[in-house]
Amino acid sequence: MHYKFTIIVPVYNEEDNLERVEKELLAYTKTASTPTKILFVNDGSKDNSQAIIETICNTHAHFDFLLFSENSGLSAAIKAGFDYVDTELVGYIDSDLQTDPKDFDLLLEHIGAFDLVTGVRANRKDSFVKNMSSKIANGIRRTFTHDGMDDTGCPLKVIKTDFAKRIPMFKGLHRFLPAMILLQHGKVIQIPVQHFPRIAGTAKFGLWNRLLGPLMDCFAYLWMKKKYINYDVAKKST
Repeated sequence: MHYKFTIIVPVYNEEDNLERVEKELLAYTKTASTPTKILFVNDGSKDNSQAIIETICNTHAHFDFLLFSENSGLSAAIKAGFDYVDTELVGYIDSDLQTDPKDFDLLLEHIGAFDLVTGVRANRKDSFVKNMSSKIANGIRRTFTHDGMDDTGCPLKVIKTDFAKRIPMFKGLHRFLPAMILLQHGKVIQIPVQHFPRIAGTAKFGLWNRLLGPLMDCFAYLWMKKKYINYDVAKKST
């Protein structure tokens, strides 16, 4: 099959969720609006996640994996996925499945006219502290980037792969994906998607890396924006 879309699934100590991830993503690939495959990126999990991932990938031909030798963080997992995909479209979803894979079809409807389509979580099913810290962090980020996005932390995105591969990633930059597409003169849009409570495993982000960490990342983004190289080739030899 000629696949057009790869879904990256970053994984870090999610053994209790992976059976459900397999079930939900397998169901989605059977009904997806475009031929889709899955790429797990195991960010150095210390539990039984890797054994489960390998069983899944040995069972389904359109499921693949990368395993990091040590924990490197969410941005590194997403970057590795971008580096390895070979389809024209790439997306990602968190392995806690607080978003619904079926909502990828909502995003794919718009990817023709845009270069990144991101979900925005409607009726978030998180704690008050988590919701408020995310709201504040998003407000700070918008002030720095002017990207117009309300929820860049939403773990449901679709990007044209040629744009994704040109993103210079660093730790924390996964929150700045729309802004980095805008630096490439690309077009971005946000679409409301469903959100659900986490039902297994533990959250990997606390107050520090949801609020204070992203504030420091904003300064890294401003440096990146100032130094970013952008060019268009008008003509080349044949």
